Amino acid sequence: MSQVPAATRALRVLRFLATQADPVPLERIVRACDLPRSTAYHLLNTMIDEGFVVHLPDEHRYGLGVAAFEVGSGFTRQEPLARLARRPLAELVDRTGHGAHLAVLHGRDVLYVIEERAPGRPPLVTDVGVRLPAHLTASGRAILAALPASQVRALYPDRSAFVDRHGVGPTSLSALRTVLSETRQRGHATEDGEVTPGLQSVAAAVLDHNAHPVAGVAVTFPTGERVAGIADAVSATATRLGRRVGGRVAT
Repeated sequence: MSQVPAATRALRVLRFLATQADPVPLERIVRACDLPRSTAYHLLNTMIDEGFVVHLPDEHRYGLGVAAFEVGSGFTRQEPLARLARRPLAELVDRTGHGAHLAVLHGRDVLYVIEERAPGRPPLVTDVGVRLPAHLTASGRAILAALPASQVRALYPDRSAFVDRHGVGPTSLSALRTVLSETRQRGHATEDGEVTPGLQSVAAAVLDHNAHPVAGVAVTFPTGERVAGIADAVSATATRLGRRVGGRVAT
């Protein structure tokens, strides 16, 4: 248990708000962050005073404030995760012979922050800066599988949240839950033809010291090739990167 519970709760609220496409009502925050209503109310007021949260009184909703944006901008400038991950990803490419990439969750999308291409392999759609629906990608599924069920439910409240690319993949929360359950049981995430027909991907989540997924490491390769050895290499790289960012070892 954290020795600074107020800080833990504040960070939990920030993390939740950062996943939402729009400001949300207090009750949504209470449920998603598992907080007493009075605690959430006082915590949000403090975060408003510090500029990390903004209150929209006419809509009775809360969203991220300017201070949160400043923190995010600082992360973008420093790129610590990308700096730490570049060498492990390059070694993953050498080990598997296929392209590898690192992605982070941004709302219901994954944002690709590193791509290491394998020599002689064609370019992929997962170039740096590209966004793809998280529920269709191996990287996104690896991250989603490590999130609390309440956060996944908040991200996908109804069928309209599910984008379709090639007519395959989950189109409802119950279907996504099945995919994420299989991911947890297997120990890694997969997708086959759901992003690009003829290509499949294997991914594992990079976990921080709170077991929160900060990124997904993935390798993409032609459909039909053996998954097992590649999955082991991907999982080992995710574990290694988790150690480098001060996280705990993924199990």
